Amino acid sequence: MNYQAQKIHAPILIDGDVTKSVWQQATWSPRMGDMVTGQAGLYNTQAAVLWSDTHLYIAFQVEEPFLEAHLTERDSIIFLENDLEVFIDGGDCYYELEVNAANTVYEVFFIWKDAYTRGSRFDIPEFDLFHPQAYTFGGDYDRVGATFWKGTHPRGIRWAFTHFDMPGLETAVQLDGTLNDHSDIDKGWSLEIAIPWQSLSLLANGRALPPNPGDVWSMFLGRFQKLMSGGKELHPHPAMSMSSHGVYDTHLPEKWTKIEF
Repeated sequence: MNYQAQKIHAPILIDGDVTKSVWQQATWSPRMGDMVTGQAGLYNTQAAVLWSDTHLYIAFQVEEPFLEAHLTERDSIIFLENDLEVFIDGGDCYYELEVNAANTVYEVFFIWKDAYTRGSRFDIPEFDLFHPQAYTFGGDYDRVGATFWKGTHPRGIRWAFTHFDMPGLETAVQLDGTLNDHSDIDKGWSLEIAIPWQSLSLLANGRALPPNPGDVWSMFLGRFQKLMSGGKELHPHPAMSMSSHGVYDTHLPEKWTKIEF
């Protein structure tokens, strides 16, 4: 899917309210589809992107009959619960952000192993390979047989820096219902995200910041939904996204939505 992000000329107050007039200027995506098949997603999920000379702005509005979020510590494994996710591709690297309905944030910065060489732009203290929260990563659901070590992506292994915090990141949620109370039926929740362009220099990969009109970036905008049946958690969690991947793997930059600024 291709998406055109509209430019704005004033800052957005990040409070989780996507009914603000500024978001009426954005093009909201159609209902997200199943990440594998592209068929209509389990619950309605829509996203929108705006940008200014200083910030990238992303919003979600989602249907959710049972609002739930128990993880409240930053960088908890948010995808174990219901969450909204944003990935931003930087060519030799990419950034992952996950947020739940309690506005708990999980971030990871990934660098393809073949791009991380001595003296490269990634060989900096921020990405210390000896950091206790630096890991290798092969992809989603790839740890079987011949793909055990490298996963199935042709490019192979990524370094994953789970201690990374995006400078200047702002997130906020608003709930239309009651969190962690299943005695009633909720309507859903919304999320606003703001990231300063100056914090995206590594992901720009030589591109202009802010982007030049017509520049295209690849991003994943999606959602994961925890479901219970018969007292057991269903796996894998249903995944919904703006663009179909054909497989159950979010970590495929070549499959992400093309965002034109």
